[in-house]
Amino acid sequence: MIYIIGTGPMALAYAKVLVHLDKEFTVIGRGKASAETFYSAIGVQPITGGIEKYLENGKFCKQDNIIIATGTETLMSTLKKVLLAGAGSVLVEKPAAISIEELIENEEFLKLYQENVFVAYNRRFYASVIEAIKLIEEDGGLESMHFEFTEWAHKIEPLDKAPGVKENWFFANSTHVIDLAFFIAGKPKDWKAYSQKGKLDWHPVTKFVGAGITDKNVLFSYNSNWESAGRWGIELMTFKRKIILKPLEEVQFQIKGTIDAEKFTFDESLDQNFKPGLFNQLQAFLNFEKTNLISLKMHIENSKYIYKKIIS
Repeated sequence: MIYIIGTGPMALAYAKVLVHLDKEFTVIGRGKASAETFYSAIGVQPITGGIEKYLENGKFCKQDNIIIATGTETLMSTLKKVLLAGAGSVLVEKPAAISIEELIENEEFLKLYQENVFVAYNRRFYASVIEAIKLIEEDGGLESMHFEFTEWAHKIEPLDKAPGVKENWFFANSTHVIDLAFFIAGKPKDWKAYSQKGKLDWHPVTKFVGAGITDKNVLFSYNSNWESAGRWGIELMTFKRKIILKPLEEVQFQIKGTIDAEKFTFDESLDQNFKPGLFNQLQAFLNFEKTNLISLKMHIENSKYIYKKIIS
């Protein structure tokens, strides 16, 4: 059986894919209002009362696939509940905890289960990323990379979020880009990271610069300033061209010896019909195709040795 825990926008996005795949699934939500919204959109009636109430009378089994799509502030508590209730395979929305500290605090408990728990960094499955990786392979490999994870602080500040979410926005959101960059180029092995606090009173750091080399021998750099202009983006340099993911959903390339970048066209129908990356990610999870999924074990390592270093 497939279970979705949550009835918000991400839960709806997962349900849309499951309906298209003609998969049966059960939805566990909390409030009646969001459950009705979910039912109106998908045609599946969620069980209300929350995961705690559901588990009073039932458990999961090793054959169950659980998708956790709750708010960031309840991801870890929900994950622990479903694991203790016998869940077999779990896909939990990124970043699996409200903070790096909460994730590390639970590391010992999670070690018992982490090989069968995956974190939903869906941008790994973008059609644009799949095509960019193909281009890199055609060109003989990646030589260097630059990426940016600038957040629009002026848009984030007025958002009504649960306590702790905006204060950990780097972990909750920016790690999408960082995870993707090092997924493509390899893990950083020798590198320096610098950060500074800015004028924002709701986030500890706003300026980030770093550089180094990955375990695939790819040179990399990054530069992000949340109080200046910028956006998410990755530039991938081969011997033949620069491949540009900016925005991440699109591919442009600049041939060596030219100035202008050209748009690369590819089949992006799945990312247009569903939330980008979600269709391929969910299929990989349900088919237990681990290659492009990130395990909870690897996510914890990234959080301890990459994300923590960038923001410290």
